[in-house]
Amino acid sequence: MPEARIAIAHGQMREHALEDVMLDFSQQKFDVLLCTTIIESGLDIPMANTLIIYDADHFGLGQLYQMRGRVGRSNRLAYAYFTVRPGKVLSETAQKRLDAIREFTEFGSGFRIAMRDLELRGAGNLLGPQQSGHLANIGYDLYCKLLEEAVLEAQGEAPKPNRDVETRMDVHVNAYLPAEYVTGDKQRLEVYKRIASITTAAQRDDVEEELVDRFGDEPLCVANLVAVAYLKAMCAKLGIDRVNQADGRIDMRFAANAQVDGQKLFKALTGFDKRLTLNAAPPVTLTLKDTTLNREDLLMLCVKVMERLLARMDLEAA
Repeated sequence: MPEARIAIAHGQMREHALEDVMLDFSQQKFDVLLCTTIIESGLDIPMANTLIIYDADHFGLGQLYQMRGRVGRSNRLAYAYFTVRPGKVLSETAQKRLDAIREFTEFGSGFRIAMRDLELRGAGNLLGPQQSGHLANIGYDLYCKLLEEAVLEAQGEAPKPNRDVETRMDVHVNAYLPAEYVTGDKQRLEVYKRIASITTAAQRDDVEEELVDRFGDEPLCVANLVAVAYLKAMCAKLGIDRVNQADGRIDMRFAANAQVDGQKLFKALTGFDKRLTLNAAPPVTLTLKDTTLNREDLLMLCVKVMERLLARMDLEAA
């Protein structure tokens, strides 16, 4: 389009320069706006009716949905093109994101997009009841931690070690709630929240019993989801901030600021399952290795091994 008038917008521009470009584009002084994801939210230009996203596989589902919403804001037919490089092999997650953005095109599909994003990325621990007051300012999870800390201080007790460690899980198993198992988006979100809140073996057992009572026998992907949530809680208790699964092994890396009783850990590992080893060189890592197991069985083994290790250290996943 040699005749097209092109404007450029990005986050490194000075505020007034960026404002001038956006105003000129809204007044149709330019035909094409070449920009970054700065347009993701807060932009309302009704006359814009075509969006082309380059390397769409690099963006999250929420970002794709927000950017798609920048066009079609009037009674004019709009088009959104999500492009990837020719011949590029997409990851499974990237393909699912693009499939979802193509599937949910009807008006008001934001909630369904959010549900699919939750299934792809997993439920975080910020999910909670409707937030208000101080809760809305700092988030549900942080509010609970501050409240717990205040109670312990009032009782003259020290805060629990590693309570601020956030464990990132990178496990290569299918772990989600199928729509045919838990029907209805609202109900599925509720169950995701229940599973994400698991911190102890008793809570895990309660959740699994509830799932069987309400929805029938667990599919493997649901059992995996519960196992991942419980393993995450146990690892956080030890101060582990990263869990990574590869073929035949699971590496659990301790956070740099983890508070761990080294003597208690070494004593617990003495005479323990030889498939679990400790690499004391930074970053300190526990590795569970068994090349005879598939990924799902290795995950379940890791849950059992970590449960026994915590018991040996007189700890519980709380």
